[in-house]
Amino acid sequence: MAVQQSATADPYFPEHGDPRYRVHRYEITLDYRPGPNRLSGAVRINAIAGRSPLAEFFLNLSEFKVGRVRVDGRQPHYTHRGGRLRIRPAKPVRSGAAFTVEVHWSGNPKPVNSPWGGLGWEELEDGALVASQPIGAPSWYPCNDRPADKASYQISVTTPSAYAVVAGGRLLTRTTRASTTTWVYEQAAPTSSYLVGLVIGKYQTVLLGDPGPGGVPQHGHIPAHLLPEFSRDFARQPRMMDLFQELFGAYPFEEYAVVVTDEELDVPVEAQGLSLFGANHVDGARGSERLVAHELAHQWFGNSVSIADWRHIWLNEGFAKYAEWLWSERSGGRSAQQLAGAAHRLLSSQAQDLKLADPGRKTMFDDRLYERGGLAVHAVRCALGDDAFFRMLRGWTGLHRGGAVTTATFTAHANRYADEPLDDVFDAWLYRTALPALPTPVPARPSHPPTNAESA
Repeated sequence: MAVQQSATADPYFPEHGDPRYRVHRYEITLDYRPGPNRLSGAVRINAIAGRSPLAEFFLNLSEFKVGRVRVDGRQPHYTHRGGRLRIRPAKPVRSGAAFTVEVHWSGNPKPVNSPWGGLGWEELEDGALVASQPIGAPSWYPCNDRPADKASYQISVTTPSAYAVVAGGRLLTRTTRASTTTWVYEQAAPTSSYLVGLVIGKYQTVLLGDPGPGGVPQHGHIPAHLLPEFSRDFARQPRMMDLFQELFGAYPFEEYAVVVTDEELDVPVEAQGLSLFGANHVDGARGSERLVAHELAHQWFGNSVSIADWRHIWLNEGFAKYAEWLWSERSGGRSAQQLAGAAHRLLSSQAQDLKLADPGRKTMFDDRLYERGGLAVHAVRCALGDDAFFRMLRGWTGLHRGGAVTTATFTAHANRYADEPLDDVFDAWLYRTALPALPTPVPARPSHPPTNAESA
């Protein structure tokens, strides 16, 4: 695992995340009442100080009432303003030392404001969901909110027994007492704060396919009345899982779940081991199947192999977009080359002022980033040829599993699989704004000397 931590703040969201320490584990205990949208929580955070002693540090946490804070069991001085819980321990934490933080909080959770609308905890008509990318995690728990600071999680949620709780990871226990049920999930794999998924609602649970010995359990959680449409729309997801494991390497987590809410969502949202879809993504005609592929692919690209900071978001979205094209190509739809051509024609009619390797905060979710990201991946495939390209992909997801990477990490990795340096390809697609020519596959070199018939 390679984690490329930066000693500086995220250039797009400098107010989120404290690079002076890293978290090893979160143990979160929540009690949620859907009617009044009331949340109370406690967290125990196991962390490690960086290269300098920690006289103070901060966690990101939205507008909750903070009831208790402890550092290594002792009461620190703290302030809570502007989404930051600043903590000054009674005694500075030594450089490189492990320490624990306990925080208790309560209040009415609501989304974090952002240029893209509210992010994080969203109250539904009957339940709640979390969709945090990129800065919504503090809307419901205290965290070091930077994508490279990946930790394991245990999440315990108590809520009225009429509701189901779905979180990314493995369900350890479900205990009912009187009118409430407590659900405990464990996500052992390193997880970025924005990728901690949680859904509370009234759902029916189904198993997608038969994973067989050693297979990946895949579950769907959907409103009962949407089950007929869901059964068709997600029927091919097990085949996607098989294909993506062939192309990208072993699925990086223990299980995979999809949740369909009874409300509409603008776009589906990925979380670690979990993806969230709206009722509008279920039509019984597989109308959103490319999005099913896109969210599944994020489990490798973005979730397991995460970005060190948000400048590199194309590594998440470009590969997930390209996974859509690969699924189409392998399932009887249009080829990746045809889909690349369509994307290229679309981009050629739009403004060409986006630099893929550093798109800027305002355009990090621009549709052009997704399409150009897919084209950049296709350009690498065309330059390498299929054999080297897919070996490169499996090497990428294997070497950096559980880690965090940068664009430079990827370009160096891909060059190791090339007969000739890919510098011109990367310069054109990642670092310049003008749209390069549509990439086309290089004819495969013959593996034997041409015969007279072949050269005629």
